[in-house]
Amino acid sequence: MSGDRSTGNDWESQGNSGWLNDVRLTIARRDVASLSREKTIVLALLIQLFIAAFSSFLVVGLTSLYDPGSVQAGGIEVGVSGDAAEELQEAAAEVDGIRTARFGSYADAQAAFQRGQVDSILDGNTVNGTIQVTASVPEGSIRSTLAVVQIRSVLEALERNERTERAEWVTRQPVELPSEQNASPYFAFTYTVLVPLLLFLPPFISGSIAVDAVTEEIERGTLELLRVAPVSLTDIVDGKALGMAVLAPAQALLWIVLLTFNGIAIRNVLPLLTLVSAASVLVVVIGVVLGLVTAKRREAQLLYSILVLGGFGAMALLPEHPATVAAKLAVGSATTVTTATVVGLAATAVVFYAAMRRYAATIDPERY
Repeated sequence: MSGDRSTGNDWESQGNSGWLNDVRLTIARRDVASLSREKTIVLALLIQLFIAAFSSFLVVGLTSLYDPGSVQAGGIEVGVSGDAAEELQEAAAEVDGIRTARFGSYADAQAAFQRGQVDSILDGNTVNGTIQVTASVPEGSIRSTLAVVQIRSVLEALERNERTERAEWVTRQPVELPSEQNASPYFAFTYTVLVPLLLFLPPFISGSIAVDAVTEEIERGTLELLRVAPVSLTDIVDGKALGMAVLAPAQALLWIVLLTFNGIAIRNVLPLLTLVSAASVLVVVIGVVLGLVTAKRREAQLLYSILVLGGFGAMALLPEHPATVAAKLAVGSATTVTTATVVGLAATAVVFYAAMRRYAATIDPERY
């Protein structure tokens, strides 16, 4: 009993010695410090750090997966055949990296394809005034991916050419083709994939850690030791939520600094951090509440993953998805809807946090 009283005195003295020694901050510091012993969490943080620190190098390789057409691979040889072979060759001439070889029949082109003389085949024939094209590409190789991308460009060029040539015979206005965009795939990948990934992955991890922070205290019985001190369950929940909620925006700020150091300009840093903080509070609240409700780590983690991933997907119903909001803020093209989304998520986070504290105050500690 003397050990318990000593623990209680320690908590009480810390609570009375100033704001920096508030028991909730003490709990938060203890939980954050314990993360160094979690190898999975440390590995996840190191991976994010590596991506942010070397983003200018990684973005080239990652963009090749995001948009294979952005990588020049020396071109491909395409065999063309059929009565529309001439039209196909004209379209292929408009696409960089395409060389064509004309064959008298599809069988001849296929034989050359089997011998490896051409990388793919385009067989075009006019049926009832419509050009029908059959494409063949190698199966199961990286070169087949590049061939598909290049052939898609050829077919798009063919469609545009045919629309132009047949415009005077059109009796009904067809669906307009989208205008050609010359945007850099590196720019698109950086701001629509890389930046949202680095900003929203930390909150997701923080919420998962919050689940463990609560359930481990319950399963190990250490929650009872905390209650021996003059600390309420609400204070304990505050401390654990605070540590995890602050961790995500701190990481996001570091990633932004590293991205900027790598030459990737990030605008609207404060709104971005507000967005990440709101997302962090929301997922941490979900994690803490699930930990209190289930009191079991495995069940809580499963429910957490389902709810958070489902909720993130459901946000597509919003006027702007949070990932879109992050991209538009980072690139400096925020609109009124973008700002309203950030404010709305921040207000929702405050409401959720207040609801979590009220729920914690209604729980009978003896249940644990």
